[in-house]
Amino acid sequence: MARLIEPNQFLRDVFDVAVARADPMLCVPAHLPPKPDGRVVILGAGKASARMAEAVEAAWGPCHGYVITRYGYARPCSGIKIVEAAHPVSDQAGVDATQHLLELAKGLGAEDTVIMLISGGGSSLLCAPASDITLADKQALNSAMLASGMPIGDINGIRKEISGVKGGRLAAAVYPATLHALLISDVPGDNPSDIASGPTVGYAGHAALAIETLKKWGVEPPATIAAHLASGGDPMAIDDPRLAGIKNTIVAAPSHSLAAAEEYAKDHGVEVRVLSDSLEGEARDLAAQQAEMAVQIAIENLPHPVLLLSGGECTVTRTGDGVGGPNAEFTLAAAIALKGHPRIHVMACDTDGVDGAAEVAGAIADPTTLALAEAMEVSPRGALERNNAHGFFAKINGQIITGPTLTNVNDFRAFLVMP
Repeated sequence: MARLIEPNQFLRDVFDVAVARADPMLCVPAHLPPKPDGRVVILGAGKASARMAEAVEAAWGPCHGYVITRYGYARPCSGIKIVEAAHPVSDQAGVDATQHLLELAKGLGAEDTVIMLISGGGSSLLCAPASDITLADKQALNSAMLASGMPIGDINGIRKEISGVKGGRLAAAVYPATLHALLISDVPGDNPSDIASGPTVGYAGHAALAIETLKKWGVEPPATIAAHLASGGDPMAIDDPRLAGIKNTIVAAPSHSLAAAEEYAKDHGVEVRVLSDSLEGEARDLAAQQAEMAVQIAIENLPHPVLLLSGGECTVTRTGDGVGGPNAEFTLAAAIALKGHPRIHVMACDTDGVDGAAEVAGAIADPTTLALAEAMEVSPRGALERNNAHGFFAKINGQIITGPTLTNVNDFRAFLVMP
């Protein structure tokens, strides 16, 4: 028998359970190796990295190290220095912090041990432009790629080609020290080479592929970047001897959080159907597809609630001038597709608490959403056309605002079909 009381609150509770499962204080200590006897240095970057550093010191006591996280995501540490920089577009603070981190890494020897703490967001926070590329060039390219709808895997491949720290280069700087990397995955497939653009993993791509990808998505790179790619770049091969012996361990992933959400829902008498933890694609297209699945579940007329779950990373091709975000846009498109269905509720949020460039995790829609918008003279379709999903949900009080969650295992999407 279901113990479900209020559908919208249940969806928020399920999301909170998923985020809690990825808390570094829970998942990092279980994967730490025994503390070495010699010098240990903690390095890291990402939206979860400061919380990961806090977890390391909770287990080992004060440590020496340097970690870069997003503005607002710092945590108190006794010995590890935590610095903040910009995300999703890098800033000078990130450049300066990365240079300091590289200098620290290059001063290590074979008798030293490095614990590298990596999570999503590290691609922007670790910023060391290659060759003659400037910060402004990287900022312009990154903004253009994010607006183009390019999949995150392609974006990260290009980032590796123009960086002095990504694609294994940070690990090479640490060599010959022993390196253990602990990673929180925010990418479909959980491949360490894709998390934060793989600072501890060599790159299998090449500059010509990056050029082709930019052309495919209609992104014109700044002249310095175009010249760097035309020259062939400076890739670090996967089999580079400086990368041998590195241990990369994923301590939290989208699948873990979906499993926790599934267990919670089942404990409350709700049937769960998990689509995938690694779905990618245009947010509005995925929303329409999953809304249709939810409608088909409703047609089954089951005597209990059904929760349809998925994870991964949606993209938004920006053609409008609004304040969007893939999770809010997913929820808005789903609400439109559902047409006020009386038994279906939907929520989509980013587990790091930041959807796109907005300080909002995502949004929730229920059978009253479209009617409420009409009463307030707010156009759902107009908002979708303008990529203004955050603006839409702000007006009808449908935003999910968590503040910094201190972790990041990507998007969390849920449809709740009531009996």
